[in-house]
Amino acid sequence: MKMKKIPMRKCIGCGDQKPKRELIRVVKNKDGEIFLDLTGKANGRGTYICKDRKCFDLAIKKNAFNRALECKIDDSIFEALKERLEESE
Repeated sequence: MKMKKIPMRKCIGCGDQKPKRELIRVVKNKDGEIFLDLTGKANGRGTYICKDRKCFDLAIKKNAFNRALECKIDDSIFEALKERLEESE
């Protein structure tokens, strides 16, 4: 029997490669809304982050979200994402 391939993704905070299921996807849709995609299937441009607060803070410090999602993100959106991240842990 063939082994099923496990999709790997890179965390924008720490830079580690991990299985897609272990990371949380952050998405910017066509309307410019930015949100956490816990299903991993939402339409739009996405990036991945570990389920760790340190990685999230490091990604903000490095402006990784702005580069990955190709837009300027307000601090209010970061606060909302932090709250959602803490809820999902």
